[in-house]
Amino acid sequence: MQDEIRKRYQRFAEFEARGVSPIYEELAHAVCSQNALTEFISSLPRSKQQPNLVFTAVRHLYGTPESGRHFAALIAKNAEPIRRLILARSTQTNEPGRCSTLVPVLAQLSQPLALIEVGASAGLCLLPDYYGYDYGSRRLAPAERCHLEAPWFPCKASAATPIPSFVPRVVWRRGIDLNPINITDKEQTSWLESLVWPEQTERAARLRAAIEIAREAAPLVLRGDLLTGLSTIAASAPSEATLVIFHSAVLAYLPSREAIDSFVSTVRQLKAVWISNEAPAVLPAVAARAKVTPPPDRFLLAIDGEPVALTGPHGQSIEWLANALQSN
Repeated sequence: MQDEIRKRYQRFAEFEARGVSPIYEELAHAVCSQNALTEFISSLPRSKQQPNLVFTAVRHLYGTPESGRHFAALIAKNAEPIRRLILARSTQTNEPGRCSTLVPVLAQLSQPLALIEVGASAGLCLLPDYYGYDYGSRRLAPAERCHLEAPWFPCKASAATPIPSFVPRVVWRRGIDLNPINITDKEQTSWLESLVWPEQTERAARLRAAIEIAREAAPLVLRGDLLTGLSTIAASAPSEATLVIFHSAVLAYLPSREAIDSFVSTVRQLKAVWISNEAPAVLPAVAARAKVTPPPDRFLLAIDGEPVALTGPHGQSIEWLANALQSN
């Protein structure tokens, strides 16, 4: 178990944290080199051992560690409070910046749209029409207006990416999550802010702006299991809108490959467009159709199981695939 943890944290340091978060890269290397840290992490349930959850729990309680040595000292001194928080929480990284990679796909569909997000957390990604987007070659202003200032999400887009001239029109939206985050609860939204990596101050500011908008727009996120509750929610969607079921970095948290396959089977039976934005290994049958080997730091965006783009995990980039259809 400890060797497996070291390998996992080494991969995190090399392919996720390097060049993005020097602090998290150092903390990950500390785990790889200190037995006390791997012993602590190995005492957690396997589903609670991921680097972002462990690092966030420490930061949420005691602030950002100054070094790997400081991180180890905090865990040695405060193991039980840290353990309790890890067991009580999950990552639920509700990154609204991922909407910037969804918009080029959503805009290709027949408008208006009805959205269902699986694993919606606080529902921030259910509001793509409330945000602004900067693709470099084109900026898209929010379609929905409120008195609050909208965040603008930067996204580096490849030349082949079909950047739309408009933000999709959404007339109905629902989310489903095992443990929805109450957007009006400051302690719960504080956890969302802690999940943003330490150096990413601009990303944190955009998250806070999206939270303020969500408090006003109040997207409905229902408590439920995606394996059993999805069909009921889909049945309540308006028939005059194109129904879209989407998810980002969610299926990896399902308990087994059988559970993932069951979800895919369910969503394919519904009269909906299915948009997945996951690590390639999560949906191997989808990845096999991509005809490219995705880098380890990219997600694979697909429409109805057909790959269309490689995306940055936080929505920071989109690279359209050469074999992708320009319309769905």
